[in-house]
Amino acid sequence: MTSDPSAAVSLPEPLPELLPGQPADTRVAAPIPRVRGNDYSTLVPPELGTWTPTMRVSVVIPAYGRQEELDLALAGLTQQTYPSGLTEVVVVDNGSEPPLRLPGLRPEGTRLLVCATPGRAAARNTGLRAATGEVVFWLDSDVVAERTALEAHMRWHHQAPYLAVTSRLRFSSAPPPTPADVVETDERSTLFEPSEPHQWLTDLVEHSDGLRAPTQRAFSLHVGGSTSVNAALIAASGPMDEDLTLGQDIELGYRLSQAGAVFVPDREAVGYHLGPTMRMREATAVSRADHAFIPDRIPHYRWLRSHPFRRWLVPYVEVEVDAEGASYEDVRTSVDAVLAATVADVSVILKGSWDGIEPDRREPLKDPELDKVLIRGHYAHEPLVRLGGTPGLAPFVLRLPAGWAPGEDALAGLLDMMVKRDLGLVSIVLAEGPEGVTAARLERTAAFARARIVAEPGEDLDGAVSDVFGSTRVDGAEYDFLPTGSAPPAQGRRIAYQAKGDPSSRAEVKRLTGEVERLTAKVAELREESKSWRSNAMQYRRDIATLRKQVNELKGGGIRRIGRRLGLRRIKLMLDSRRKS
Repeated sequence: MTSDPSAAVSLPEPLPELLPGQPADTRVAAPIPRVRGNDYSTLVPPELGTWTPTMRVSVVIPAYGRQEELDLALAGLTQQTYPSGLTEVVVVDNGSEPPLRLPGLRPEGTRLLVCATPGRAAARNTGLRAATGEVVFWLDSDVVAERTALEAHMRWHHQAPYLAVTSRLRFSSAPPPTPADVVETDERSTLFEPSEPHQWLTDLVEHSDGLRAPTQRAFSLHVGGSTSVNAALIAASGPMDEDLTLGQDIELGYRLSQAGAVFVPDREAVGYHLGPTMRMREATAVSRADHAFIPDRIPHYRWLRSHPFRRWLVPYVEVEVDAEGASYEDVRTSVDAVLAATVADVSVILKGSWDGIEPDRREPLKDPELDKVLIRGHYAHEPLVRLGGTPGLAPFVLRLPAGWAPGEDALAGLLDMMVKRDLGLVSIVLAEGPEGVTAARLERTAAFARARIVAEPGEDLDGAVSDVFGSTRVDGAEYDFLPTGSAPPAQGRRIAYQAKGDPSSRAEVKRLTGEVERLTAKVAELREESKSWRSNAMQYRRDIATLRKQVNELKGGGIRRIGRRLGLRRIKLMLDSRRKS
């Protein structure tokens, strides 16, 4: 069986159900606040300077050269309003020549590590492994934090253990101040004017009501310049991807979202970036490089997956078909229908026990595992199907009992509803009988990850999902789910599905279907007209033959001249009458 690349991409175990801000041996089970979607407005952080923190934060600063910028960044971390006893700073020198050093103006407890592997992701991962805080604060070496920045971030993390908080960055074009100026000036903003915001981040936040409105791109806020994340959430999603040359921040943000993160932009947490970023200086070139790698890993960037039949590392939807105890025909009905649907960005997992399956080569038709042998043989070389395993980082998972075939547009319609209503679960009722309900389930990976974080011991997970994202129930017949024997043979995709916001192939399918129906009706109309024309033509031919016969008879009679005149006149009158009719 050809393995699917996404099989290697999986979510770690859910976060521990512990309260933040308490030692591990004294934490007690207690309700964790439940944020619905990304609407963090249900959390009420304290005003700056009015509360007592308890959580430890690790500031991780990757750096390569530019000692003077690092000196300013470290000076900015001095005199923070967040307690120094709860703060550690880990600077990672990514192979600078000459090596970086720690300046005199720096926070207590600052450490300097060396990472010889090139790349910011490798440097950050080195700092991450050394960090001991409950929260990791990513800070670029060319960003100077306002005095209240750490406190502004940490007040959120004391509210819930699944947050990612990002500062409001200002990009300064002013001459850099000295580290002493940073430490001694009360209003640091005066040192970095004129400055401007990062416009695309500003637009993202403003166009989504501060990220509180439903959006699948909230994870884009995870930028490494000045962002903090609960350390357990990073442990659940995994470290930075060192295979990427650019876009590591947003890619990690996507994985954090699948682990249940809520992304918070805090306007009171301010950082000053020394000059423009590389993206701001060379936006076209950076986008060109990003777009070569990011589409494989972030399914929500639908517009970058325009090819209808490409395979991607992380699919948009994973379909888990329960093949245990099912017949070959039932499994094939379900799998082939999924692969022929209008959602092209999909992969299939065949759930079941596949280890040790060996065909009986002497009496194969009597093999008790014959159906599994046939299933494995039929899909052995289909790269979109894999035997066993669990769903990975796909944002959506359809769990489907074998023997049920979704209609060609069923999955597209269900996804549209789920995205539009920001749901975490759609239960699809397939059949009801004395033995109970047969159902399929479309699940949002992020919703179930967060539900596992907030669910209390013994609580129904679906109920927690309903709290943090919402759920609904639909009739499978509305989406053309049919059982084996009733489902038509899979004919192939008509057009690849695109999510809302991109050119809508489903709308195009609907338009073309209407056009086909219109033209079909027109053809039927023309066929009826053609029948009428053929009937009229046959009658014309019969009339002409009769008239010719009469003319010939008149020509042969004694009244040739009169007969010819009368006959021709009669012919003319009859022909004129036929033409008018």
